[in-house]
Amino acid sequence: MIKILVTGAKGMLGSDLCPILEKENFEVIKTDKNTLDITDFNSTQKTIEKYNPNIIIHCAAYTNVDKAESDLENAEKINYVGTQNLAKICSKKEIKLIYISTDYVFDGTKETPYETSDVPNPINNYGLTKLKGENAVKKYCKDFIIARTAWLYGLNGKNFVETMISLANKKELKVVNDQIGCPTWTVELSKGILNLIKTNQNGTFHVCANGNASWYDFAKEIFKLTDLDVNLIPCTTQDFPRPASRPKYSVMNNNGIVRDWKIALNDYIKLRGGK
Repeated sequence: MIKILVTGAKGMLGSDLCPILEKENFEVIKTDKNTLDITDFNSTQKTIEKYNPNIIIHCAAYTNVDKAESDLENAEKINYVGTQNLAKICSKKEIKLIYISTDYVFDGTKETPYETSDVPNPINNYGLTKLKGENAVKKYCKDFIIARTAWLYGLNGKNFVETMISLANKKELKVVNDQIGCPTWTVELSKGILNLIKTNQNGTFHVCANGNASWYDFAKEIFKLTDLDVNLIPCTTQDFPRPASRPKYSVMNNNGIVRDWKIALNDYIKLRGGK
C-alpha cells in the first residue's frame, strides 16, 4: 500500500484531500503543526523516518497574504525554510514531494492565461516566499509535483464564499472588479492532485479551476446560486486598499485538469445546503 504523508492535514485543503486519498485506498498519515514542525529540520527528519512515506503532499503554509507584508520572517520560515527542509529530506529518502503553490507567484501583467513555462515575478511577500519554496523543491528533488492553485474555498476554512454569504444581510456590498483569477474549490484541487499521482506526473502544473472571474463576478455567482438578494456594487482595487499588492490578472491555464469554476461552485453550494 502506498503511504502518503500530508502536512497541514487539518487545514481547508487537507480536510478535503485526506478523505479523497483514503477513498482511493492510500494509507494517509495526517500531520499538523503540533505533530510536525517543518521549520525544525531534525524533528522533521525523525518524523518522516518514523512513517517512511512514499509521497509527501505539502499543504501546510503561511497563507495570510496581507500579514506577510509585516511578518516576512515567519512567512519565509514556514513557506521557504519548511519547504526546503522537506525537499532535502525527500531527496535523500527518494520520496516524491507534492508542493502546493499559488497564482501569486505571478505579477499579473499578462492578458492571457499564465502557462507553467512563464517566468514568475511575485509582487507581494506571500508570493515571494511561495516561489522560494518552489525553487527549493526544484533544486533538491528529482521526483516532485509543484501544484499551483488559486482563490481557494472549501467547507473547512475561512474563505471568500462563506464571507460573502455571511455579509448578505448588508444593504450594499462593494466587491473588487479589477482583479481576475480562477476560483477553485478544495475538492477540485484534491481531485486534480489525485489524478497527477495516479498518472505518475512530475514537474509544475496549474491545478486551478477552468475559466476565470473577478471577485465581483465570483460574488455575483455566489448570490445567484444561493438566491440571496444583495445590492452588489463593483469597485476598484484602489477603492479597497490592502497591505499586500495583488496581481490584476492571475488566470492560469490548467490544461483541463480541473472543471469550470461555475460548475464546481454550484456543486459546493449544493453540498453546503444553499444559504
